[in-house]
Amino acid sequence: MSNRADFVLSSNTVFTGLDNEPKPASIAISGNQILAIGDDQDVAPFIDSDTKTYQFNNQLIMAGFHDFHIHLMLSCMYEDGVILDSAASEEEAAEMVREFAASRPEDPWILGYRWYHVHWKNKKLPHRYTLDRLIPDRPVFLFNSECHGAWVNSKALEMLHINRDTPDPPFGEIHRDANGEPTGFLYEAAMGLAKEVLEIPKSRRNKLFESFLSKAASYGITSVSDFFPLPDIDLGDLELYRQFEMNGKLTTRINFLTALNGNLDEPRRLRNTYKSDKLRFSGLKQFLDGVPITHTAYLVDPYSDNPNTRGYTLIPSDVAKQWVTEADQAGFRVRLHACGDGAVRLGLDCVEAAFKENGVRDARHTIEHVEVIHPDDIDRFKKLGIIASMQPEHMAVGESFIDNPYHSRLGKERDHLTWPIKTLLDNGAQVAFSTDYPIVQFNPMAEIYRAVTRLHDDGRPEGGWNPQERISMAEALRAYTCCPAYGVFSEEKLGTLERGKLADIVVLDRNIFELSSPEELWDTKVKLTIMDGEVVYEDKKLAHLTS
Repeated sequence: MSNRADFVLSSNTVFTGLDNEPKPASIAISGNQILAIGDDQDVAPFIDSDTKTYQFNNQLIMAGFHDFHIHLMLSCMYEDGVILDSAASEEEAAEMVREFAASRPEDPWILGYRWYHVHWKNKKLPHRYTLDRLIPDRPVFLFNSECHGAWVNSKALEMLHINRDTPDPPFGEIHRDANGEPTGFLYEAAMGLAKEVLEIPKSRRNKLFESFLSKAASYGITSVSDFFPLPDIDLGDLELYRQFEMNGKLTTRINFLTALNGNLDEPRRLRNTYKSDKLRFSGLKQFLDGVPITHTAYLVDPYSDNPNTRGYTLIPSDVAKQWVTEADQAGFRVRLHACGDGAVRLGLDCVEAAFKENGVRDARHTIEHVEVIHPDDIDRFKKLGIIASMQPEHMAVGESFIDNPYHSRLGKERDHLTWPIKTLLDNGAQVAFSTDYPIVQFNPMAEIYRAVTRLHDDGRPEGGWNPQERISMAEALRAYTCCPAYGVFSEEKLGTLERGKLADIVVLDRNIFELSSPEELWDTKVKLTIMDGEVVYEDKKLAHLTS
């Protein structure tokens, strides 16, 4: 690191991540590192005639956001398909698919995303016949909003060789009517029967990946944790990522995870191959359950609106414990999808069993989602050193608070520990935020808004859903910066603004610690994004650049 600053950022509001409030400061950057941070006297010795200085007055400077859980290639696919979240009915969604199909006559498969039957008037799962009436001769595959199910037409079932005699795959279901015929809805691992069709043509991959990187930079996201696995589907393109890194075009750090499936040979190869600061193997991921909306999340006690089921685990408990124990013994970190309190408990049990067998280590194993927790399991996160990876935006799944299906699924007994963010923090757990993009929007402000207000889009309920679980702005920003850095063993390089750390920095267009209303978060924009000391996004209206 040189003793001369290439540029200096100054503001009256700098959130380093080390304190609970922003303070006036200047940041001197040399190469890809922070050379100095402090008042004008602290950085003055590093400024010469070639140093560029940026003055941002009261606009907030902070560490770059790290989205701790996304599906990168799936998000690229979303950019290339029909998005159905605006449909108010099954028929409207099918018509949108028809129009999209007509605009893409050469596509071998029609792919779509984000339909959600809980937003439709009848709230019923769709049927293949609705698609058949409009698109009879081309195969259609449509991920639902949570990517834990897919709606397909009869042509798709024919091409996938799915019929009344096709057995359900392990941990998945081909939904059937009273006569045993497939209805066109594939639950969980049954989506894997179509895995060969979910490929982005190479001719489009570069463009879509470039679009993803540009979007990340515009949101101030300088690092992501990329989850290749979906239920029985693995999506990722390391060749593409590596190509961009080699060409100096990888403007977002990628920490990627592959499937935990009992085979550790390929993960060992990936761990030895991908270990740079910008592209790194990060661990193994597996699904312990599904999601509450479809009653596939695994609960300790039965669903309040369906007492006949507690949901189910997607892999047997003993298999999950064996795989986690073997991976832990081999030095891998494991991240386990667990939405229901039963699955969260199983995840904790898996890590506990691994430590009992292998000895306790600084593994930083992680449980994903933690949408509801049993009171008996709250303090186990700190005890076992497990990170809670959470997505506050998911709590606003209903268009209005009264329509939120979690109320009926989980009932009053579990309501107070639904998205228990503050409870976990107060009990010593590490909590990291993410979007699960493209399941919800990529904008960090959405997650921050939900976490600090607990409000739905209709502004209800007054004071927030479980207001005791609201967190401070500083806690929310640390969950998006410091803790994700810790989660990928990069806290010595990233996550806070300190001398010697890598220069991953974002400037917002306002001080979000002092808003007239929390709703201003939705209007908050990024002015400048720096990753590895390079400006990767700059608002064209930037008015405070001087030289």
